[in-house]
Amino acid sequence: MRRGLVSGLCLTVSAAIMLSGCTDTKSKDGGDKSSEASSAKVTPAGQFPITNEKTTLKVLVKSPPFVENFATNELTKYLEEKTNVHIEWEVADEKAAAEKLNLVLGSGDYPDVIMGFGVSNTQQLIYGNQGVFLPLNKLIEQYGTETKKMFEAAPYAKDMITAPDGNIYALPQINECFHCTYSQKAWIYKPWLDKLGLKMPTTTDEFYEVLKAFKTRDPNGNNKADEIPLVGAAVGPAVGIDQFLMNAFTLNPVEGSAPQPEKRLYLNNGKVTVPFNKPEWKEGLQYLRKLYAEGLISPQSFTQDRNQARQMGENPDNVIAGVVVAQHNGVFTEFYGKSGRWLDYVTVPPLKGPKGVQVTPYRASVGGGQYLITKASKYPEAAFRLADLMYTQEWALRMEIGRPDKEWKWADKSEVGINGKPAIWKRLANLPPVQNVTWSQTGPSLRTNDFRLGLVADPNNPQEIILYNETKKNYEPYKQDPATFLPQLFFTNDQAAELADLEKTITDHVKEMIARFVTGDANLDKDWDSYLKNLDNMNLKRYLEIYQAAYDAKNKKK
Repeated sequence: MRRGLVSGLCLTVSAAIMLSGCTDTKSKDGGDKSSEASSAKVTPAGQFPITNEKTTLKVLVKSPPFVENFATNELTKYLEEKTNVHIEWEVADEKAAAEKLNLVLGSGDYPDVIMGFGVSNTQQLIYGNQGVFLPLNKLIEQYGTETKKMFEAAPYAKDMITAPDGNIYALPQINECFHCTYSQKAWIYKPWLDKLGLKMPTTTDEFYEVLKAFKTRDPNGNNKADEIPLVGAAVGPAVGIDQFLMNAFTLNPVEGSAPQPEKRLYLNNGKVTVPFNKPEWKEGLQYLRKLYAEGLISPQSFTQDRNQARQMGENPDNVIAGVVVAQHNGVFTEFYGKSGRWLDYVTVPPLKGPKGVQVTPYRASVGGGQYLITKASKYPEAAFRLADLMYTQEWALRMEIGRPDKEWKWADKSEVGINGKPAIWKRLANLPPVQNVTWSQTGPSLRTNDFRLGLVADPNNPQEIILYNETKKNYEPYKQDPATFLPQLFFTNDQAAELADLEKTITDHVKEMIARFVTGDANLDKDWDSYLKNLDNMNLKRYLEIYQAAYDAKNKKK
């Protein structure tokens, strides 16, 4: 699931603050200065074309590496024919997108639309307050035929994208990837359980015994002690060795992965807090340390990336990986690869810890900051109506899968989806990785769980079926209490500046100390108090105060 552009607050927020002095302040009418001039150019809400006369919009887009050319793209041509809106593209390479966005925002020379960047809530608030980004509230009310349907289909979305001042400055991408929502999973090689006569572990004690058996009883049968009982990775989403096991001791809602900071924030009775300075965290580290000390955790778990983990999973001679921490089994094996091993790994349900803790954190499905209209636009109504079209089901399929009746078609009434309900659509063919047919998930769109799981179930293509069933059976029943979920927040200039100094320092230190405590480079008994003192010296208290202030400000608008 695509997430935001921002690579930590340190770069983009500080850049936004420095560059924000180059912009004008907005008028108090909410930035609707050009409404009268352009209102006559658009047709009524929901009707096409959007404009009777050809209208040109300049769009700055963050291009994924999978799209050949936005100007000649088949989806662009379809959009222009349907709407009578021509797009002049300014394309930012994905690797240089953050720098490009900050340069544009600081220059004062704005496009009509900024799309696909995942503009952070902080930048939305900074430049929205200065009038660079137009509030979309009135446009949604007047022209948001499909946007309003999106809010009904994803009722949490409107609150998450609304700034503390009550304005919506950017439209989101809603992508309810069911198995991604519960990303902290562990996968176990079931043939080893069967061979050794072991049951699926349900507690931390049972899990320990299974790992010991994997290490000592030669489950791959090659008379070598080459089995790796438990492995994870250090680089990539939902692969850290702590991300599954810590939830048997305390809620560990990891959000973000390199280059973004791995935040572990949640709510406790309305108060923003973290798990990593609490006794339960120490208990979890003691358990991990025990596993590592007995050779049950691969040392590479703290240094390798997903590709290296996949090399372990697809070891050519014998299966060597017993349990792997990963969001899905394609992280460490090849979907539809020659070995077929991915079919033999099944999920381990959340383990019950010594104090009865057994929980699965969940992630938000809102990719914010996907479509913003700037004050430079002479035709904000046309620009908004272009985005509103993107919340239809047909657009979701054209944007990601391809052309109707070539790469996909609507399902027949008799066909069944992955979720067992009547199917919505059917895949006919796959496009090559680099193509010029779709926008490859760029910009706003709406893909609910029902829509994604409404894909016709294909027994010959069981990947999504497996991911759905494993997640539905083993993780959704243990989902995090919604009252503890911390939503995306908006920060002021001053708050963002402080966070830029605090967040990366704290999150990097926590990640480093997980590795040091588990491997024994730091001693939990001797060094725990100094670890807590370091967090205090890094001003963890102030860090949480900033989040609390932003959370309280968000709630006041309700």
